[in-house]
Amino acid sequence: MPYDPVETSSMTSLKHEREDSADVTRGSSSTTRHDGTIGLNQRAPVPRPQPQESVGAAFVTHAADAEVQAREYATGYHFPPKYSVKEQTQMALVSFWEFYNTGFGFFLTIYSLNVVAWGGMLFLLLCNAAPAMCLDGDCNHIDSPRRIWIETDSQILNALFCVTGLGLAPWRFRDAYYLFKYRYGKDRFALRRLAAIHRGWFRLDGSETLPPHLGPKNIEEAVGTFDVDKVPYPLEAIPDAPLTGERAPPTKLRQMDYVVWLQLSNTGFQVCLCAFMWAMDRYSRPSWSTGLFVCLACVVGCAAGVLIGAEGKAVKKIEGVPLTKKDHERLARDKELGIPHYNNYGDKDPAAEAAKKDKKQGRSWFRRSEKTKFADV
Repeated sequence: MPYDPVETSSMTSLKHEREDSADVTRGSSSTTRHDGTIGLNQRAPVPRPQPQESVGAAFVTHAADAEVQAREYATGYHFPPKYSVKEQTQMALVSFWEFYNTGFGFFLTIYSLNVVAWGGMLFLLLCNAAPAMCLDGDCNHIDSPRRIWIETDSQILNALFCVTGLGLAPWRFRDAYYLFKYRYGKDRFALRRLAAIHRGWFRLDGSETLPPHLGPKNIEEAVGTFDVDKVPYPLEAIPDAPLTGERAPPTKLRQMDYVVWLQLSNTGFQVCLCAFMWAMDRYSRPSWSTGLFVCLACVVGCAAGVLIGAEGKAVKKIEGVPLTKKDHERLARDKELGIPHYNNYGDKDPAAEAAKKDKKQGRSWFRRSEKTKFADV
């Protein structure tokens, strides 16, 4: 049969068209070459669905060849940048010096130094760090200089702890009075008074719906445009307008219960300690009484402080913290240099924090699965 180039070309073209249609039918895709043609028998990469950004979303900026994900707020607010340890130390010293030059700062500094000094001395005496203070080789002798100084130290520390444990008792009982009125009398006004006292970390239910620009400076002008039950009393005690334009969610009421009861417990344990220290002498006082009530008073006092600090930090993460002049200068300079900063509290990498959280959850799941496995055995 004679060779017909036209027919051969037509058959080849038809064959290629059939192969292309077969590839499409089988779900096989092709790839695009650099010259724009389609390569057969090669599967094209399937585009993966891109994750959708959440509400309020984060935008991606490129700086110094690094991809940085940060939150953009409608107010244009940016959290303070993260500083090095040296810079943080310098700023802390400057802030402390400014605080020390105030009357309350001077008093608090002297008070804290006394607690540390006398507490450290008591610790060294209990560890028997000065054997020369023993009497005839017996360090536990009741008339030894060691035991006498332990008694002196304990009395001084007890007096220092009374400054907070008993000195703050009237305000603590006031908070308990308002809390009981709300818990047992459903008095909303009492809860608003509590919210005003603890405005730094406590948020009323419904306060998240208040206008973001509402603050102590313009609250009087806006009276009648909001529900007064959602704001503290007096109205001027309303928290400052959030810098981010977003208000923190309501604080769980049980957190207020914990703080009030822990502070009351601190005062109660201090009263018990004073009763043993002042009603008995060192000859008749039980040896366990001093250590027990000092430990209990310190534990509940620290627990209340930690809880208040944690709740206050949670509020700052949402509502923002004020920026200093140095913060503004640092952000402007780093922006010009292309140094990225994450727009969140602490200037932390969201991906790294999420990885740490996932890793922690993975370990917790592993421990739970191991316990379940052994329980089944």
